[in-house]
Amino acid sequence: MVTYQYNCDDDGPTDVRLPMGTATETIACPVCTQPARRVFTSPMLSAVDQNRMKLIDSTKATSDRPEVVTSIPSDGRRKKQPMAPPNPMLQKLPRP
Repeated sequence: MVTYQYNCDDDGPTDVRLPMGTATETIACPVCTQPARRVFTSPMLSAVDQNRMKLIDSTKATSDRPEVVTSIPSDGRRKKQPMAPPNPMLQKLPRP
């Protein structure tokens, strides 16, 4: 549902909630039943949550210019070193 604003010459502005795309140029004023013309206003962008807007902005920014990663992020755990095999001949083999 979208809020459309109409202005009656006698009674002033009136807000009407209608499905998107169904607003007409004029409606009957709810007070005096004379025609009220539709007023085009800016969307209510200030009603959006600020955290949501930051997320949307950062998503748009990374779609054009993604961040470059130079190393794999650490998961906080220490890597375990594999134990050397007991056979000295196997120590010369390449390790994964």
